[in-house]
Amino acid sequence: MTEAQKSRVKLPPVQQVSIVVEDMDRAIEYYSSIFGIGPFKVMDIGLEGVLQRGKPISTTIKVAFAKSGPLQVELIQSVKGKNIYTEFLESKGEGLHHLGFQVDDMDAMLAELAKEDIKPVFQKCYPDLGTAFAYLNSDKIGGVIFELIESRGKGRAER
Repeated sequence: MTEAQKSRVKLPPVQQVSIVVEDMDRAIEYYSSIFGIGPFKVMDIGLEGVLQRGKPISTTIKVAFAKSGPLQVELIQSVKGKNIYTEFLESKGEGLHHLGFQVDDMDAMLAELAKEDIKPVFQKCYPDLGTAFAYLNSDKIGGVIFELIESRGKGRAER
C-alpha cells in the first residue's frame, strides 16, 4: 500500500445496510419471500429536531430491521415531511442509501472526519436512550452515505 493509499480514518466493519423504499409492506414482502431475509421488526419514528445539513427539521419515517448473517438490513420509508430520504427517492429512486458503522466515540470520529472535510448531513442524539447517529457527506464517490451509530447504554449519552 502506498503512502497515498493508507487510510487516514479507520472505520469499524460495516454493521448495517440501509435501503430507502417507497412502500414498506411491498419491500418486506419482496425481501422476505424472495431472499429469505426476516422477520422484520417495523417501527414508526418521529424525528423531531433532527439536524439536516445543520438545520433542525421534523419528519416521520417508518423503519424495518432484520438480520442477514452478521449484518442488519434496514428498510426506510418516509412517512411525513421532506427529509434526506425523500431527496434520495426524488433523485435516485429506491435503493441502497447508506452503510452503518458502530462507533465507540461519535465526537472523536466526527472530529477526525472533519479534518478530511467529511461532515454530518443528517444527525440526531437521544441522550435519554444513550444513542446517536450521524450520516456523513461520504457520497461524493460511489454515491453511498456512511452512517456512524453510537450506543452508550441507556442514559449515558451527554449530547
